[in-house]
Amino acid sequence: METLYVEATKSTPEVRFDPQSSVLSLKGQSYPENAFKFYEPVFEWVDRYIAALGSEEVSIVLNFPYINTSSAKCIMMLLDRFNDAHLQGKKLRIQWFCREDNESEIECAEEFKEDLELPFEIIFLRED
Repeated sequence: METLYVEATKSTPEVRFDPQSSVLSLKGQSYPENAFKFYEPVFEWVDRYIAALGSEEVSIVLNFPYINTSSAKCIMMLLDRFNDAHLQGKKLRIQWFCREDNESEIECAEEFKEDLELPFEIIFLRED
């Protein structure tokens, strides 16, 4: 399966989903004009990836300094796909990176975590 890579812009995160390393990473701010249009190819890729997924462990690495409401809905739709795969026996875990001084970022990660059953770790980044 091919790698999905989308370069970050001012309003969209970098998407780096690498099936060879089993690391799926979204990093950056997310407030595209049309979140559903931006995330649609991500959903399609993830659906194909999960369908082909074997017994390997997958790391989902997330780092969103800011996401708007429509992006949050899309990210929840994405995380629901991963959660469903987990409930079907796939080995997935989420690592959500937050700056330790950004309360809204931390609250956002905690809210997502509450709604999911798959392993979900919130990792705090220190500002230097």
